[in-house]
Amino acid sequence: MELRDIEIFLTLAEELHFGRTAERLHISPPRVSQAIAKQERRIGAPLFERTSRKVSLTPLGVQLQADLEAGYRRILEGVESARDFARGGPDALTLGVLGPMWQEISPITALFRSRYPDVDLRMREIRIDDPFGLLREREVDVALLWLPVEEPDLSVGPVTFTEPIVLAVGRTHPSAARSSVSLAELPAHTVLPSGLPIPEFWEQAVSPVPASDSDRPTSPRTREEVLWSVMSGDGVAFACAQGIKYLERADVVYVPIDERPTMRWGLVRRSGEIGRLAAEFFRIAAELGPLELAVALEPAEPLRLRSVG
Repeated sequence: MELRDIEIFLTLAEELHFGRTAERLHISPPRVSQAIAKQERRIGAPLFERTSRKVSLTPLGVQLQADLEAGYRRILEGVESARDFARGGPDALTLGVLGPMWQEISPITALFRSRYPDVDLRMREIRIDDPFGLLREREVDVALLWLPVEEPDLSVGPVTFTEPIVLAVGRTHPSAARSSVSLAELPAHTVLPSGLPIPEFWEQAVSPVPASDSDRPTSPRTREEVLWSVMSGDGVAFACAQGIKYLERADVVYVPIDERPTMRWGLVRRSGEIGRLAAEFFRIAAELGPLELAVALEPAEPLRLRSVG
């Protein structure tokens, strides 16, 4: 049995859903079905019971899962040890960061470097369309991501900072000159989706009010299309402080929300035993506590950001 087929089997045994397994492994559902069918032909008996409503392991599947898991983990640990050696030994820690947000955790990285000057602290950028891939592929040891993270193979550590969620409106929108708006007002407006390729639990976290036109064929599909629609007066959308800071648009105004919704960022790692350096990075983040990205603005002007402890 090839290593990839083992990975597909173990992931399906955990998810018990072909679609979620395919999404998690970044392959197509037919590829999952083909791999399982090949394994069942080789073994000579079904490993899963499939109905229109659910997928479950057969007793043989349960036994195979128990037999394969320990060996699979040992193989991954061996590969990780070899990778550590290749990148300069075990005294290295690779931090994965979503976008440019490494700037916002400089107090954590600075304290870590001061305590461990001989450790090679590296950074890899995490793409928003594949937020968990580098963790699962063991390319990074710790990741800085939006919260929540509802993935069974990943564990969430301390919150590093929070940032306000605000309302993005066009410069000519009636709310553009207001000092704030309330969530209770938004059903009267067309609320657009985020336009980001993110999991549903992140869409819910970044959008305190669900999108009102997400089922329309003309609904914008990317973030730039959302901002274009906002600028054109076709709707309003939610935005986070970091998005304003790094992706400001001249014809879009950001208005505070009375209820002060926030987006949380935190450290995430693979579930299971944690490495010494990753554990220390988590401890330092917990020691410093979460920062808060605060905002200040004038009516009809883009938000100006500052970091406060």
